[in-house]
Amino acid sequence: METWIALFRGINVGGNNILPMAKLKNDLESLNLENIRTYIQSGNVVFDSRSGAASTLTKKIMGRIEEQHGFRPQVLLLKREELNAAIQSNPFPKAVPEPKSLHFFFLAETPTDPNMKAINDARAPTENFKLTDRVFYLHAPDGVGRSKLAANVEKHLGVVTTGRNYRTVEKLSVMVAEA
Repeated sequence: METWIALFRGINVGGNNILPMAKLKNDLESLNLENIRTYIQSGNVVFDSRSGAASTLTKKIMGRIEEQHGFRPQVLLLKREELNAAIQSNPFPKAVPEPKSLHFFFLAETPTDPNMKAINDARAPTENFKLTDRVFYLHAPDGVGRSKLAANVEKHLGVVTTGRNYRTVEKLSVMVAEA
């Protein structure tokens, strides 16, 4: 049995792709996933599965939601170890006391040709970032809502991303530890 973290992208945001967590939980249960726990309405789920293949699980989850709700969200799956490694590799530990200023953009795959010049050009003077193989860390002390870098990071990296602030990442880590 493997513990997984599912990060849904673009559900329950701006009145689009509405998917109550109770319905999402039912959808996941119908796929024989176990010990399902959700966190806030933006699509953060911790679950256990006997299936060990992320790509297979991702396709099943996206297909089930499309079948039941008429839209196909992006879903990024992480193993427990991947989430823990992302937290341990946080290059901005001094930002942790202000968890809304620190964002982890989880990457669907390793960028092969990120546009680092565009990333640097989009960065505000107060912002700092670090790119690893599977996470783009962004410390935006003036807020991520106004950050041109946060708004364009996916385009500049050339891979699908989904971002979570440190508070959410930390809560998911606690949920995984309780599994």
